[in-house]
Amino acid sequence: MARAKKHGEHANHERWLVSYADFITLLFAFFVVMFATSQTDKSKAKQVSDAVTEALENGGVSAAVHEIMGGTVDEKGKGNAQMRGPGGATKAAKESKSRPEEAELLPSMQYLNSQLKEEIKSGKIEMQLERRGLVISLREAAFFPSGGDTVEPASFPSLQKVAGVLQGLPNSVRLEGHTDSVPIHTARFHSNWELSAARSIAMLGALSGKFNIPSERFSVTGYADTAPVASNDTDQGRARNRRVDIVILNQLMAVPDPGPKIAAAKKE
Repeated sequence: MARAKKHGEHANHERWLVSYADFITLLFAFFVVMFATSQTDKSKAKQVSDAVTEALENGGVSAAVHEIMGGTVDEKGKGNAQMRGPGGATKAAKESKSRPEEAELLPSMQYLNSQLKEEIKSGKIEMQLERRGLVISLREAAFFPSGGDTVEPASFPSLQKVAGVLQGLPNSVRLEGHTDSVPIHTARFHSNWELSAARSIAMLGALSGKFNIPSERFSVTGYADTAPVASNDTDQGRARNRRVDIVILNQLMAVPDPGPKIAAAKKE
């Protein structure tokens, strides 16, 4: 009897810690779900909610939520989940999420921006991402003689950088010739339509003949002065409009032509 009494004196009085730990875990999950639902990215919130549910059943709440939220830990042990979360994403990241057809060619644009830095700075080349793909605009003054369709040999080093990117991509490429609104009528070209189409064909010959890019990847067209990128009322605007656009078409969304620009030009 004495032994039994002595054993009773060592009863475990810390069982409440188990219930307390469960309560803290549930409270943590509640606040995580509340945080997620407060964000504009509803799909992310659904992922977090599902992850919390799974983690509560299988354990590892912190790890699962950490993975979904996209946080990383630096060498000091501090997290940076908001750097990649919906509240702290950069503008470029937001745009690439909302417009995946542009994000496909974003690395190629960034590479060409670095390789063609001098050409872009001097105004010989312009680049922009559109819904249809990456548009590389080659200004007439740097790549063609005035009123002619022969690619200038001095422009080959720049074209080689563009060709290097094309060779590493499977995407189709459209070559679009454009002119200003000043009519042309020479022995060779009777209209701006003929000149713009001839320059597209000449660029095809350079890219496929000199840089060995298969010609079946290309399509060519001429738009004359129907798709301007600047006003034809100034010398600077007309100089920008005289161009050949190398359009690397994205594979997620194929847009047949720069229709919106043509429509805008007609309205003006």
